[in-house]
Parts: sequence; C-alpha cells; structure tokens
Amino acid sequence: MRIVFMGTPAFAVPSLEKLIEAGHEIVGVFTQPDKPKNRGMKLLPPPVKVCAQEHEIPVYQPTKLRDGTALAQIQALAPELIVVAAYGRILPDEILDYPNLGCINVHSSLLPRYRGAAPINWAILNGDEKTGVTIMHMATELDAGDIITQAETAIDPDEDAETLYQRLADMGGALLISAVEQLAAGTATRTPQEAAGVTLAPMLGRELSPIDWKRSAQEIHNQVRGLIPWPTATTDAITGDTMKILVTQQTGEQTGAPAGTVVAAGKQGIDMACGDGKILRIVELQAAGKKRMKAADYLRGNPISIP
Repeated sequence: MRIVFMGTPAFAVPSLEKLIEAGHEIVGVFTQPDKPKNRGMKLLPPPVKVCAQEHEIPVYQPTKLRDGTALAQIQALAPELIVVAAYGRILPDEILDYPNLGCINVHSSLLPRYRGAAPINWAILNGDEKTGVTIMHMATELDAGDIITQAETAIDPDEDAETLYQRLADMGGALLISAVEQLAAGTATRTPQEAAGVTLAPMLGRELSPIDWKRSAQEIHNQVRGLIPWPTATTDAITGDTMKILVTQQTGEQTGAPAGTVVAAGKQGIDMACGDGKILRIVELQAAGKKRMKAADYLRGNPISIP
C-alpha cells in the first residue's frame, strides 16, 4: 500500500519501522522541523527523520500545513493512506480528506480516555492501573475519530512514563499493522467514541513539578513516575534548595512526623513523611548543578541530620 507517514518523536519510530518491515511503500515522511538542543544549541533531526533517512525515504518538514504547500506535496505523492503517530500538528480537513482510505492515528491511550498531548503521563499521574493504544480514523476534532482497534496493557505500580512510553510505542507499531491490513481488506470497523468517557491529557508544564508533601504517598509516587523524563517532580523540603526527585519507593511504613519531614536518611535512601502518615523513600535524585545519582550517594557528600 502507498502510505505517507507523519510523526516526530521516538514514540512514532516503531510504527514507521513496522510499516516498512511489512512491505508497504512509504512514499514520504512528514515530520517536525529540526530543533536546537543541548548546550551547543545544535540543530538536531527528530527521531522519525533519522529513521526515514536510514531507509532512504523522502522527508518533508513543513512549518505550516494550511498554506497549501503540504497538500500539494501529498497530492504529488498520491498515497492511498496517511498514517499519523505523534506528529504534533493538527491536520487541516483538506489533508484529512485526500487519501482514498483516509487518515489513521496511533494514539497512546484507550480512547476516549486521555485525548490530547500527554496521555501516557496523565495515566500515571492519575494512578491508572491500565492503559493501552488506540488506532483510529482521524477527524477534525482532536483525537475524536472512530476507533478501528485497541490493545490494553497493565501499568506496573513502579513503572515510570519513560518506560511505559517505549512499551506503548512498540505496542502501537504492532497494532498499526493489523489495522492497515484490515483497511486494505475492507474489514476495518468504525466504532464511535462514547462521549461520556472523554477525558483530556493536556501538555505538561513545570507548574506540575513541586511536590506537596501533604498529599498521600501514593499520589506523590505517581507524580514522580508520571513526570519522568520532563518536567520531573521537585522539592525543596530536604535542604531548602530545589532538587529533582527521580525515583521513589513506597515503604508501607507509617510515621507520626509532619508531612514533608525527613524521617530517615541512609543507605536505602531518604525517607519522607507524607500527608497520609505513610513514608515515601527517595531512591534517586538530582541536586541543582549535579548529575543524577542514588540518594545514598548524595548523602555521602551531603549528610542530613535527623532530629
């Protein structure tokens, strides 16, 4: 099948690779423009561009989608289907309507739950026990199209967003191939999303980072897991200086200490009192200007006295 693929981050790479492995003709890849990164602010290509170039697939990086240029490029490529996976752009109706088989999207949630930019993070932030991947027909409204197929997976209680991201990326690639086969055979279904189940997953921001130790140990544990790798949970409760909290562990232990108090600090980590009377252990952290490290290693150079 002649396919135009649209995607940008690492999440989309397994979907592109699976399409190539399945023998589909990827006539073009659309991705976001290269962006400056790291200290040198060197322009770096998005992961999907790197993958496409490795397979010698033409790459297009339009800055706009509504001036007619992208549509003309797509028309010249004449795809039967457009596949979108975390492209980061809303497609105008004239592009959505162009391919004979339409446009389909790989979305990292069990729609209609978590429409939007950060479904993986919000599933963990909200303490969900399961999530999954949805392949859907695209519609004008964001992530609102009819569902073709879904796959579900459990979220491990200690799994962070970075690990879940890769698992769902791989699941999405495998599920996509099944959906494309159904479209080719004319057997793909269209299941409308139930309006009553719609929830949103807006973009993350640094305002989510500060830890409120008056919350429960479980809620804070979810915050730490859900904000990896960015913007990460932070606290100034340990030393007065803000530091990133990267890995935590629920001990199951109780304490009568006030929320936000350090109750123990040693080889296992830094134990913090939470609002529900439970202890949450900080296992890995990153102090300002320092590298990521085990809390025990941090304590060797920065001992904490416990009252």
